[in-house]
Amino acid sequence: MIRVGVFGAGGRMGTTVCQAVVDDPGLELAAAVDPFHAGLDLRQVNGIAEHLQMAPGPEALLAANVQVAVDFTQVDAARENVAWLAENGIHAVVGTTGFTDADLDDFRAAFTSSNCVIAPNFAIGAILMMRFAELAAPYFETAEIIELHHDQKVDAPSGTAMLTAQRMAEASADWAPDPTVEEVVPGARGGKGPAHIPIHSVRMRGMVAHQEVLLGTTGQTLSLRHDTYDRSSFMPGVLLAVRKVAEHPGLTLGLDDLLDL
Repeated sequence: MIRVGVFGAGGRMGTTVCQAVVDDPGLELAAAVDPFHAGLDLRQVNGIAEHLQMAPGPEALLAANVQVAVDFTQVDAARENVAWLAENGIHAVVGTTGFTDADLDDFRAAFTSSNCVIAPNFAIGAILMMRFAELAAPYFETAEIIELHHDQKVDAPSGTAMLTAQRMAEASADWAPDPTVEEVVPGARGGKGPAHIPIHSVRMRGMVAHQEVLLGTTGQTLSLRHDTYDRSSFMPGVLLAVRKVAEHPGLTLGLDDLLDL
């Protein structure tokens, strides 16, 4: 039985993670941390003991002998949470996006007595989409990425879009230049990601997380699209990471290694 703690337990993703952990017979929800809801029972989680209350700080994880902690908070909070987990020898599973390369270097150096998995997307379909885009990249000369998210997402482009572009750029260095000579509206051609692949970000109410990769070459195009309609879609990937993080030393980026892709 793996004892699990959850940061941001009062938020929508945190509550969903708590429910997924409670529903898994191999996991135990041992602690929940949320400074904005400290002292409240996790009554919105079915099947949980009513006495489990949200704690104001990470010290509750030590008191509960947590082995793996899950973080879906904001990047400033997550940066501190992840560093604390490394310092205290607790495995980390992180879905928060927005970390810098310097942050990742710090995490690589810090996780020596425990491990960390950081993934911009825990939906298995999204992981496969990125892999397919990577495989297709050498056979096309042009590509663009369109990512669409709910209107509460504060960073753009998404971590998934940036990772997709990075993997495509590493798979092929032969991309045609953008023919645009004038943007009537500044930014109309999107932001330029790795290898100058255009990335377009949409923020809209009613959406959860969606991405389309468009690839084109002479006489043909290929469209790869993944749609997430509910936060529960991320839970199989989160639970996979919780179960396997102990087997992957140091820092692991993405779920590919856990899925043997």
